[in-house]
Amino acid sequence: MSIRAKPLDLERFLPYRLDILAESVSRRLSRIYKDKYGLGVPEWRVLAHLGQYAPITAKAIGAHSRMHKTKVSRAVAALEELGLLARSGSDEDRREELLSLTGKGKAAYDDLAPKAADFARHLLDDLSATERRVLEHTIDRLLKRFEQN
Repeated sequence: MSIRAKPLDLERFLPYRLDILAESVSRRLSRIYKDKYGLGVPEWRVLAHLGQYAPITAKAIGAHSRMHKTKVSRAVAALEELGLLARSGSDEDRREELLSLTGKGKAAYDDLAPKAADFARHLLDDLSATERRVLEHTIDRLLKRFEQN
């Protein structure tokens, strides 16, 4: 008689639970920027990077956000079409373009960033200060672990 391994319990499987959590948070956050600005998740992520780090290249956004270059490229094109993003040449590398927000893009970012920050603060409303610190520390450790591999 063979002993059968216990099947995977998805409800307790951490990668599955993290994915469900991330998707739920992302979907809820998208309500802030989707209706008013017509942005999807990739466009929001690129807009947020531009708001914080511009001028920056699409390649740098992809590396920092861990988004695939195709998604970044499509998001850049969509933001440009909406008049939220401008491209300019790089003095350091003529093959790369620097991306920045237009006036309209800056206004959108200035409108959305405080709302996104408020959303993030309220995600943790049910946690104590100690639980928040432990969660932040745990996320930092997990991210660091995957950056090393």
